[in-house]
Amino acid sequence: MNTIMQQRELLRGARRVVVKIGSRVLVQRNGRPDLRRLRELIRDLARLQRQGREVVVVTSGAVGTGMQALGMKTRPKAVADLQMAAAVGQSRLMALYDKLFAAERCRIGQVLLTYADLQDRHRHLNARNTLLNLLGHRIIPVINENDVVAVDEIKVGDNDVLAALVTLLIHAGLLVLLTTVDGLRAPAGDGCTRRVACLNGLTDGTLSLARGKGGELSTGGMASKLRAADMVAQAGTAAVIANGRMPRIVARVCAGDEVGTLIQPARLSPGETGGAFKRWLAFFQKAAGVLTIDDGACAALEQKGGSLLPIGLLAAAGHFEDGEVVDIRSADGRLVARGLTEYSSAELQRIRRHRSDQIADLLGAPGPEEVVHRDKLVLLKS
Repeated sequence: MNTIMQQRELLRGARRVVVKIGSRVLVQRNGRPDLRRLRELIRDLARLQRQGREVVVVTSGAVGTGMQALGMKTRPKAVADLQMAAAVGQSRLMALYDKLFAAERCRIGQVLLTYADLQDRHRHLNARNTLLNLLGHRIIPVINENDVVAVDEIKVGDNDVLAALVTLLIHAGLLVLLTTVDGLRAPAGDGCTRRVACLNGLTDGTLSLARGKGGELSTGGMASKLRAADMVAQAGTAAVIANGRMPRIVARVCAGDEVGTLIQPARLSPGETGGAFKRWLAFFQKAAGVLTIDDGACAALEQKGGSLLPIGLLAAAGHFEDGEVVDIRSADGRLVARGLTEYSSAELQRIRRHRSDQIADLLGAPGPEEVVHRDKLVLLKS
């Protein structure tokens, strides 16, 4: 059995599945919900739950549903108008989900998240505990970004990324991203294209194949889905991009059928993004600054499992305090790691390129030997 077939077979064993339903799957061009399609998808998801799987839904469509109710012809550009459409559409969308899932004898629970909920460690853990408790009681969480209060500073970005973050949050075994095409398409000659069955990592060449940048009712596109799928793949979880208009598509993906584009999960080495804390650090944080390190420090982090010491620090960019998240890059700009700094940017300017036993003299008081301790650091791939 070849590797791709083995990976597809492994999808059968995913007990916890996150399914993202995009706006163009859920809503017709006129803004009205596509009831036939939504009913078929919900039947599919209900079957999975009856098989003993845990199912989580990340849904788009609140803004689109609100646009239809408000008589809007095109997606608003002003934040206040988007929030208004989301406020009107969210309750209507959830009422529809509740009615259709109830017909399948399934209970649902609405969960609205913002980036701030996932970034703050305590709120992050509270969100995780809530979702796991819902699943433990056989309640299907239906998740959306809280567009009514979200602004640029606290927005996840789009629901493809939100679905990836939810997958990482609850350590799901599979992410299914539903769209209106059968996966990534690549040129096949004579002006035709072919479905890409499997990807092992994301490259610039792969992204160049992406078509579609969202539409009037959606914000994502194929590139967004590829990046979201790659995010969970880096953490060791499989993802599949598939056509949400195909009959029983989610069941077919979970059965290991040859549908959609599979993004293979990475095999994690020690120090990479396997544990809950390191997943939070790697994927749920925005760096406040950048530390540039020399080749010796790179080797200490990547090959020896060491901490970052001030002697290996070449430069510190940005303004940050101790305890904030920083990216760690090599001298040639390669992303090496992310971690919590023990020192502020001002302090690092004074102790960089010095030995740890010189810190007390340089700062006037003793401090940690490490700039970033190994336990507060996660190795990353660019």
